[in-house]
Amino acid sequence: MVRTRFAPSPTGYLHLGGARTALFNWAYAKHHGGVFVLRIEDTDLERSTQQSEQAIFDAMTWLGLDWGEGPFFQMKRIDRYREIGELLLSKGLAYRAYETKEELEAMREAQVARGEKPRYDRRWRDSKEAPPAGRQAVLRFKNPLDGDVSWNDLVKGPITVSNEELDDLVLLRADGVPTYNFGVVVDDIDMAMTHVIRGDDHVNNTPRQIHIFNALKQRLPEFAHVPMILGPDGERLSKRHGAVSVMQYAEDGFLPEALVNYLARLGWSHGDAEIFDARRFVEWFDLAHISRSPAQFDPGKLRWLNHQYLKQRPDAELAKLVAPRIEREGGKLADGPPLEQAVALLKERSETLEALAEQAMMFYGEPDAKHSDGEVPQEIREPLSELAESLASIGDWAEASINEALQRVLQKHKLKMPKLAMPIRRIVFGLEQTPNLTSVLALAGKQRVVARLQRRLAR
Repeated sequence: MVRTRFAPSPTGYLHLGGARTALFNWAYAKHHGGVFVLRIEDTDLERSTQQSEQAIFDAMTWLGLDWGEGPFFQMKRIDRYREIGELLLSKGLAYRAYETKEELEAMREAQVARGEKPRYDRRWRDSKEAPPAGRQAVLRFKNPLDGDVSWNDLVKGPITVSNEELDDLVLLRADGVPTYNFGVVVDDIDMAMTHVIRGDDHVNNTPRQIHIFNALKQRLPEFAHVPMILGPDGERLSKRHGAVSVMQYAEDGFLPEALVNYLARLGWSHGDAEIFDARRFVEWFDLAHISRSPAQFDPGKLRWLNHQYLKQRPDAELAKLVAPRIEREGGKLADGPPLEQAVALLKERSETLEALAEQAMMFYGEPDAKHSDGEVPQEIREPLSELAESLASIGDWAEASINEALQRVLQKHKLKMPKLAMPIRRIVFGLEQTPNLTSVLALAGKQRVVARLQRRLAR
């Protein structure tokens, strides 16, 4: 059975790169009827926080990436890592090393001065010296001294690394906490991982991990290293590109299904398919169609895709999502039209829920005084006054009757629609632009429209 895992460190929020890795592992397991495991690698004691753990859980849940097993926490498995470390030591596959930080730094400086690649010089590997008194030791792995290590990466193809490039990595720190490369191998063995799908920044870790698997005589998982995500400028995606935590996208009004769709297309494709739901993605997903080249993040494409999903959502569902955003900004839903009707009118012009809520405020809040209190040109005060009277006399408040009143005033005063529409938008809604004028006036309601026009013209 296929078993994959997502193993984030709780040292920050879940970002787009991590979310894509989780998505690919989730989809691969689902596609093969396997198990997706969530594992929290919390051995960085200084930087790991419960807040970050919760942020990871929240983001995974929001995206719909349900895990079949876990979450497992490495710090709750410390005894297991120490047990395996002792096993390697007893078999002569690991050794204790007693250097201080200062000695290691001096070693590094001397190597750099000689023009050598800085690395641990293995001085304790076969030493018969008595351990220095009072020194705590780290446990180091006896990496093979010659030959090379190879694997067939399911994304990048065959990769070979010379063992001369690898040093004897630390397995357990002096406090008994495992290093990344050791902890991840023990976890992957114990949790029977069949496939390790992760970012290609881990390629250099893979040969070290393969040696530990082999030393423990355990079957290797298949490795698939996914190229990184670049910003629009071709540099590695970072905060300066606007890349933020997954939950910030939720806050900004993106729909989870849109973000999942977008992440799926970042470095993977299925023909020319652009818009597809998670169910279809699981059905289609394979590792063969992951690109070997870095993917490029395009904020505009994400907004476009979100807009497509937003337009497809039923108005009633959108209204429930938008209502809290309007109320948070002080909008009073009871004072305006049914929110479903406002959503239906505005969603064609809104790329996000936040933009939709901002536009809908025209029906549930007071107009922006900067626009609504602006100067009304003298030549249109009389037409506006006549229009206000005409609108006040309408019995059947509907688009057709509103349009008739507008047309009569325009024809009488020989005006073009924009000449009258712009000040009406400013006075009634405090906006420079809106959807079709008669549509928004009809939805705003007779009392609101007439009262605002009369109040402004009375000044």
